Amino acid sequence: MEKDNPSAIIRIASILLFFCLWQVSSIIIEVDLLPGPKEVFNKIILETENNEIYYHTAITLKRVFLSFLIAMFVGTFFGIYMGRNSKINAFLDDWLILGLNVPALVIIILCYVWFGLNEVAAILAVSLNKIPMVAVIMREGARSIEKDYIDVAKFYNISGKKFFFKVILPQLFPYLLSSARSGLSLIWKIVLVVELLGRSNGVGFKLFGFFQFFDISGILAYTLVFVLLIILVEFILVRPFEKKISIWR
Repeated sequence: MEKDNPSAIIRIASILLFFCLWQVSSIIIEVDLLPGPKEVFNKIILETENNEIYYHTAITLKRVFLSFLIAMFVGTFFGIYMGRNSKINAFLDDWLILGLNVPALVIIILCYVWFGLNEVAAILAVSLNKIPMVAVIMREGARSIEKDYIDVAKFYNISGKKFFFKVILPQLFPYLLSSARSGLSLIWKIVLVVELLGRSNGVGFKLFGFFQFFDISGILAYTLVFVLLIILVEFILVRPFEKKISIWR
């Protein structure tokens, strides 16, 4: 049986190729415009020694985590109800289209203007940008639920709680994972914009400072560290959870 995931050797080879291309590109272009891996890792060590990278990365991760939870909970709630109730779907569909098409930057600016340059506005801005996408994915998931399973559950007259957790939720797992993955990749990018525009800490704030001084090695250092953290979350939390909930199939 073929393995679904690439082997560890292929992954390591891919990573090595990436760093080799990075090093060659930095030599061809210019070290000032594109610092090589060595310069970027030296910057990471410097930021680690003065605890800057720990402080700002932790704050950004907190904002990502809170925004992610809010967006997933609210988006899932409305998405399921829209998928299972045609009247609610008709009522909220235009709202959903509006939410999907308003630029993220506009929502961020409005939240800061309305609520001030504070943490509540920052978290709200990020959550509002993600909720419509979660709702759309979960609406499609709710529409795809097998009617036969519902009929069987009704025939045996099982409780509402058991009906949701044993019949509805298992069929929604693929859609939950899809919205979670897309949400995680989108939210941390929006968080950086939120921090750049209106916060005095976080990775986005640091990137703006490096930009003002044209410190490309600093920009790449913080970007690399944060991307690695998101990848770790994917491999340590998301993928094991995906395997666990897929057992029911």
